[in-house]
Amino acid sequence: MAKIGFVSLGCAKNLVDTEVMLGMLAQGGHQITPFQHEAEIIVVNTCGFIDPAKEESVNTILEMATHKTRGNCRRLVVAGCLVERYREHILREIPEVDAVIGTSEIPRILEACSTAALPPVYEPRDLFLYSDRDPRILTTPSHWAYIKIAEGCDHPCTFCVIPRMRGRFRSRPPDSIVDEARRMAQNGVREVNLVAQDSTMYGWDAGNRKGLSELLRRLGEIEELAWIRFLYAYPTSIYDDLLDAIAETPKVCKYIDMPLQSASREVLRRMKRGGNRESLVRLVERIRHRIPEVAIRTTMIVGFPGETEEDFRQSIAFAKEVEFDRLGAFAYSDEEHAASFPLDGKVSEAVKRDRLNRLMEAQGEIAARRNGGLVGRTLPVLIEGLSEETDLLWQGRLPSQAPEIDGVVYLNDGVTQKVRPGEILPVRITEAHRYDLVGAIQH
Repeated sequence: MAKIGFVSLGCAKNLVDTEVMLGMLAQGGHQITPFQHEAEIIVVNTCGFIDPAKEESVNTILEMATHKTRGNCRRLVVAGCLVERYREHILREIPEVDAVIGTSEIPRILEACSTAALPPVYEPRDLFLYSDRDPRILTTPSHWAYIKIAEGCDHPCTFCVIPRMRGRFRSRPPDSIVDEARRMAQNGVREVNLVAQDSTMYGWDAGNRKGLSELLRRLGEIEELAWIRFLYAYPTSIYDDLLDAIAETPKVCKYIDMPLQSASREVLRRMKRGGNRESLVRLVERIRHRIPEVAIRTTMIVGFPGETEEDFRQSIAFAKEVEFDRLGAFAYSDEEHAASFPLDGKVSEAVKRDRLNRLMEAQGEIAARRNGGLVGRTLPVLIEGLSEETDLLWQGRLPSQAPEIDGVVYLNDGVTQKVRPGEILPVRITEAHRYDLVGAIQH
């Protein structure tokens, strides 16, 4: 048995994989340590989505490798998406790495952390999909957690390599998800955030086109849960019964996270996503009509191959027209395994940066204006604890603020010794900024 340290990179879906591996290792008798310098075995769960993520993963692997000469580490294991893309490269170029396991090899984590050498090429009989029976150690704060409801993706988006890394789309059984959520709630979790590459397609692979709406309604019946949220909605998969389930289920946060990527018909065609500015405007209008006071978050890609200045202007005009509550954006990254890699019309890095700055500046003004409309209102806030920015303030989140990706509410009044993280309390909003709010707890 050994002391094992973990570094988890990338998205929330990757974090769930890390938590499952932690559970398997602890169940196997190993001791988990948060301190890499004292770990005898270090596992790096990597992200391999775009260049900055790949660079961070490689740098982290190299940093952890130094513990083999300066610390107690005797074995370095690399897991996750980067392995699915560059398994042989990692083993060849980073000799300090002792074992690699991909996203479908998670049950082999105990084997990978043993002294036995793993074969460099492994073909799993079945693509891995965890269940409520798998051990799991939560690494999020005790009052909220992620639940992965599906794995993989069937969409053909040309800029994305997720299907290559994660395999075909496959949903977990609803009973497994409900049982996991109920157990979490009984252990103090107040908020669950459902994640998948496309949450809106949950159940479709099993022939149930209303899988997510039915799941939300069932989760809403768990007494101890307070908030339920799902992330990553695909625009063409948003159906009316889903919107009704969000509107009609009190515990479901009135929040839609749907990456749209662009509003230009031509760019969306080259992305193999379909749609245009007019159809996306109608979609946003339909969502807001069926879910009063919904908060909508989206993501945009700038500088996709072939994107002209006019294409970009359509996207920024669209963002100004519909006024998203939250908008994130990133510059297109050329990935050698993506279908967009050979496309012509590459956009220069300087133009990408300019477009990114222009889009985010426009969204900053929109966000500040929409946040300003909350000043003076008293709203429910999930108390998180001390602020990450300063020990002088506490912070919390509105139902419209997802953990780790959205802003927070800083609490500058009303915090007493009786206030505990995980409580949901009424907070009067007193100040609004572009991404964050300030408020006072009402007793």
